[in-house]
Amino acid sequence: WGADPPFRTPVFVLTRHPRPSIEMEGGTTFHFLDASPAEALGTARAAAGGQDVRIGGGPTVIRDFLAARLIDHLHVVVVPILLGRGVRLLDGLPGLEEDYAIEAASSPSGVTHVTFTRAGP
Repeated sequence: WGADPPFRTPVFVLTRHPRPSIEMEGGTTFHFLDASPAEALGTARAAAGGQDVRIGGGPTVIRDFLAARLIDHLHVVVVPILLGRGVRLLDGLPGLEEDYAIEAASSPSGVTHVTFTRAGP
């Protein structure tokens, strides 16, 4: 992203190797945390001051947050490209479909948008 990342908010990066925060132009500061998903989310919520918190990352990070039941809304885009390997997003999460209302919408290009929205309280 260069010297001026697009986030304009604090960004919390989960890592096993914490390091000092990095302040960038435009109001983005990267903070590096060695924390559980629940601890990281608590830190992000405090920094957000009542606004939404977005979680980004690869399938392992997202799966950890899903397993801890910390995701209220998840948007997954499935692109019809077969790579032959990778990390499965929903492996090891039995019963997940019982906690979420799931909707899928396909586009003419073949891309499918799947949304998971927490059901109930």
